[in-house]
Amino acid sequence: MNKLTVDQLKLEGQRVLVRVDFNVPLNDDGSVRDDIRIRAALPTIRKILDDGGRAILMSHLGRPKGERKSEFSLQTVASHLSKLLDKPVEFVGDCIGSDVETRVGKLQNGECLLLENLRFHNEETKNDSGFAKALADLGDVYVNDAFGTAHRAHASTEGCARYFKQRAAGYLMQKELDFLGKALENPQRPFIAILGGAKISGKIEVIKNLLLRVDSLLIGGGMTFAFLKAKGFEIGNSLFDEETLGVAQEALRLTEKSKARFMLPTDTVAGDKFNAEAQVKQMPAENIEAGWMGLDIGAETSLAFRKEILGAKTVVWNGPMGVFEMIPFAGGTRTVAETLAEVTAKGATTIVGGGDSAAAMAQFGLADKVSHVSTGGGASLEFLEGKELPGIAALSDLK
Repeated sequence: MNKLTVDQLKLEGQRVLVRVDFNVPLNDDGSVRDDIRIRAALPTIRKILDDGGRAILMSHLGRPKGERKSEFSLQTVASHLSKLLDKPVEFVGDCIGSDVETRVGKLQNGECLLLENLRFHNEETKNDSGFAKALADLGDVYVNDAFGTAHRAHASTEGCARYFKQRAAGYLMQKELDFLGKALENPQRPFIAILGGAKISGKIEVIKNLLLRVDSLLIGGGMTFAFLKAKGFEIGNSLFDEETLGVAQEALRLTEKSKARFMLPTDTVAGDKFNAEAQVKQMPAENIEAGWMGLDIGAETSLAFRKEILGAKTVVWNGPMGVFEMIPFAGGTRTVAETLAEVTAKGATTIVGGGDSAAAMAQFGLADKVSHVSTGGGASLEFLEGKELPGIAALSDLK
């Protein structure tokens, strides 16, 4: 995807309206608990400030649903960002209005201002044209560095971009497009995709698109059991939604027509309850005993997946293999994570997408051992579906 980037903008003296993704978890006292997303935006912010631009940052936080709620204020994020940048970050208690316009007007070259939570206004998620225009009036050029929200046609991601002649991707957005775009359009082969997570619902389009592109598709996590049920196997008390049976059957029909190798787990680590203190037993995936539930891929499957991954040149992973938050059921996810790190060291391109997969990489201390960890869960999934994301489509194409 050939989009205008922040490197190609003249920034000195310009009011640069930047959509960032500061939707970060907070502690009970309001301080930032995990600043990965804030740190991911630092290169773009520093570029603007170092080049003499005036950075006006906008983001959402949580789901205030159009109400002004103090627990969703971005004020503490401004303080945290100031420490990371080692320079003052101003904060204003709204994102539109005369007070905001006044504060923006007083900004000097190399200064930074963070606006209050966009979603204190319902007009943000409704992509209201008046709200979008009010945001756009704050800037001279527009930069989107929030890949995690690019699949939403909101006022800050799509609506306000229409009012700018120059609409550029920030460094984080550019990195996401480079890695995910190349993986789908021109991957080094063998190209393997690994899908996990709780449910198959919502992932049928991803499966359809990947089966056209990958050499192997590996399935783990709770979504496994919809496939096993569709094949007529006993799944005990494992996670299963009857409404997903048709989706699984459709996906299995697609695999029969595809040249890609489709790998389901052959064994599982089962528990007698959904609890870290559960009794644990390995058993065949096609015959899970009554009263037991599959909560991780088994040792045999882990070995088979590891062997497949080690032969790959490009790997995309979205969704854990089991309930990795519980130690007895973390083994399969850990094996995939460690194997990705191993194959990356040998020169493969490895991309981890989705909040849970990224959390697993961080939990195992391996986030910096893969080529790229995507900051966008839903956005990366829709990208893997082959969808055009509104926040990306709104950016200027390079001539």
